[in-house]
Amino acid sequence: MFESVKGLLDEHADLQKQLSDPAVYQDQALARKLGRRSAQLNGIVEAHTRWKQLSGDLEAAREMASEDPEFAAEVPELEASLAVAQEKLRRLLIPRDPNDARNVILEVKGGEGGDEAALFAADLLRMYTRYAESRGWKSEILSSTESDLGGYKDVQVAIKGASNDPAEGVYAHLKYEGGVHRVQRVPVTESQGRIHTSAAGVLVFPEVDEPEEIEINANDLKIDVYRSSGPGGQSVNTTDSAVRITHLPTGIVVAMQNEKSQLQNREAAMRVLRSRLLAHQQEQIEAENAEARKSQVRTMDRSERIRTYNYPENRIADHRTGYKAYNLDAVMDGDIGPIIQSCIDMDEQHRLEALGE
Repeated sequence: MFESVKGLLDEHADLQKQLSDPAVYQDQALARKLGRRSAQLNGIVEAHTRWKQLSGDLEAAREMASEDPEFAAEVPELEASLAVAQEKLRRLLIPRDPNDARNVILEVKGGEGGDEAALFAADLLRMYTRYAESRGWKSEILSSTESDLGGYKDVQVAIKGASNDPAEGVYAHLKYEGGVHRVQRVPVTESQGRIHTSAAGVLVFPEVDEPEEIEINANDLKIDVYRSSGPGGQSVNTTDSAVRITHLPTGIVVAMQNEKSQLQNREAAMRVLRSRLLAHQQEQIEAENAEARKSQVRTMDRSERIRTYNYPENRIADHRTGYKAYNLDAVMDGDIGPIIQSCIDMDEQHRLEALGE
């Protein structure tokens, strides 16, 4: 059943040898790559060891069952434990997204609804930063454009984890958040108390560990500098510190103005550009591979409405998985783990079905 395990066990043993060599750490990018792969295989090795141990224990118990009632009594319990271990190993053998262990750059943009959409974008940002905090991740706002009422027209935040284990990776959890998030509530700008519907868009990109991962030709970049602006468009700086970088081959545009230094804004813009280019490259690969695309819950169509936040009913609903709960207040305070888990479970199920085809 687990024909592929042997090769993975051998790969894990080889990785341990490489990681025990001090010379490997002279190349930090290589060390991170090897460490990430080793962390991914650790779970498989542990699950295989557990499955193999239980298989041996069950075989021994069955052999002794006719001679000793105590062994006979152990058989049903061991069979149940073996079934659980077998299913866990089977799920771990599902091919993972190669980006699962990466950190992310997450963007939230106010959509239809004007000031109310911008306020909702700020609420979503708080939801994600609180969720990150609950998992021990660190958040860093890279760029933001505030609205007149204190919301965000758009905001970009880097979220960084500490684990190399893909199952615990930031991208492994937040990749399902990309899409349109719809809110139904009475806006603070509405005096008549009528419920309005507005929306915000979320984009999630795996962050590039090393600049060398993504080759960018300087001749492919158009770089503009201008003065930073605040709510209402007023200038907030007397120097041309804001930076806008256009990647000509793809048309991807990144603008940064939060820092006072043009150099700092340029570095932050390049950081976001590399992540977008990585996602762009992988979108092209996925577009050429229908089976890979079929097995994923998330969609690359960023106009898809994925979730509705209904304040009058305190209801949260995910339209992809069917998840529904009446604890919206807790969700907006960062308790989105169960929603994300419903996406992970559906994604795994799709991948299992794909393996069986």
